[in-house]
Amino acid sequence: MRRRRLPPLNALRAFEAAARHLSFTKAADELAVTQAAVSHQVKALEDHLGLPLFRRLNRALVLTEAGRSLLPAAQEAFDLLDAAARRLRQAEAGGPLRVSALSSFASKWLLPRLARFRAAHPEIDVLVSADDRLADLERDEIDIGIRYGSGIYPGLRVDWLMGDEILPVCAPSLCEGRNALRDPEDLRHHTLLHDEVSGTADSPDWRVWFQAAGLQDSGIDWERGPGYSHMAMVLEAAMAGEGVALGRLSLACDDLRAERLVCPFGPRLRTSFAYWIVCSPAMADRAKVVAFRDWLLAEARSETTPFSLLQRPPEADPHTLGSP
Repeated sequence: MRRRRLPPLNALRAFEAAARHLSFTKAADELAVTQAAVSHQVKALEDHLGLPLFRRLNRALVLTEAGRSLLPAAQEAFDLLDAAARRLRQAEAGGPLRVSALSSFASKWLLPRLARFRAAHPEIDVLVSADDRLADLERDEIDIGIRYGSGIYPGLRVDWLMGDEILPVCAPSLCEGRNALRDPEDLRHHTLLHDEVSGTADSPDWRVWFQAAGLQDSGIDWERGPGYSHMAMVLEAAMAGEGVALGRLSLACDDLRAERLVCPFGPRLRTSFAYWIVCSPAMADRAKVVAFRDWLLAEARSETTPFSLLQRPPEADPHTLGSP
C-alpha cells in the first residue's frame, strides 16, 4: 500500500481559512490564533508542497494557480470530516432525544427556548411529547422528563429545575379606563378566569388568593367566570382581554416581559410544587441527556427566568432517589 504523504492538518486549516477570506487577519480571527501563526502555518504548507500558494501584495492576498487548485480539494476534505464527525456524534447520541413535559410548560416555556438548544447541539434531534398524564419513562421510551410536583420520584435521577408562583395577570387594557385594575377590590368589576386543575396546595385558586389578599369578606364571588383545562389556555384568554387570571409565573414570564400581560397588584403566592428534571439512572450519563439537562438548568438560571423562581428551598437539592 502506498504510504500517504499528507500535508499537516493545522497548516491546511490555516490555508483554507486564509484562501476563503483572502486575508490572514480574518483567518486568524476565525481560528482564534494570531495573524503570525496563520502566516507561519501557510509557509509550512508551501514548504511541504514546494509551491507558493499565495501572492502577497501590498494591500491584498491573491491565490496562485496552485492555491486555486488546492482550495476546493481542501474544502471538500474538511466538509467530509465534518460530516463524518456529525454522524459519529449522532450515533453516540443513540437517535433522537425524547423529552416529556406537561402541555402548558412545553408550549409556554420549553418550546420558545428550544431553538437555542438546537443551535448549540445540532447533532441532537429533539422529540417533545407534551401530555398532562404522568409519563412512564421506560414504557413510553422517554429519555428525560420535566415534571411538576414534589420531587419524590422513586427510582429516578431527579434535579430541581425551578419553583413557581401564582399571581394575578391580565391584558394591559384592563388597567386603563373605567374600572381600571389598581387594587384587589377592583376585581369585583372584572371576569375571573380559572384553571380547572387549581384549588390545591400546589396550585392555589382564587379562593386561596382572596384569603391571602384579605378579600374573603369582600362579597366578591371568587367562583364566577369561565374555566379552562390548561394554564396555557387561561393565559391566552387573559391576553385576549377576557378577564383576570391567576397565572403561573413560570409560564407567564415571557408574556409579562413582552408586556402582553401585566400583574396589576399582589400578592404573589409561592406554590408547594416545583419543576424537576427526571431520567432513569441508566440514561443519566448519556451524552444527549447530559447536554439537555445542562442546557435546561442554564436556561432556568438565565435572565429570561424570574429570579424569584430560582430561590430553591433547602430540601430541594438535586438528588437521586433509591428504587422502590
